[in-house]
Amino acid sequence: MTWQFVSEIIAWVLILSGSIFVVIGAVGTLRFPDFWSRLHAASVSESAGMILLIAGMCMHSGFTLITVKLIIIGGFIFITGPTSTHAVANAALTSGETPESDEDSAK
Repeated sequence: MTWQFVSEIIAWVLILSGSIFVVIGAVGTLRFPDFWSRLHAASVSESAGMILLIAGMCMHSGFTLITVKLIIIGGFIFITGPTSTHAVANAALTSGETPESDEDSAK
């Protein structure tokens, strides 16, 4: 087994794992009952999927300029994803959408 073969296997495992996270996040966004749980499913799983996808693409491309560009794109998405999720949650809370607590569902 050569290093190139091992790195290709690692790259494809990372890419497939990231794809699975993204698909689970999409299904969670469609299936969860309220806004807050949908927002959580989208933000957490999409961030994890993005990190794994970019890591797999970096492994696949090797040490090139493409890897540098992927790392810059990943850093941008890593910062803007949670920021936009926070902005959407804050706007929803300001407009009157309140999260359900265990006490509310027991009534």
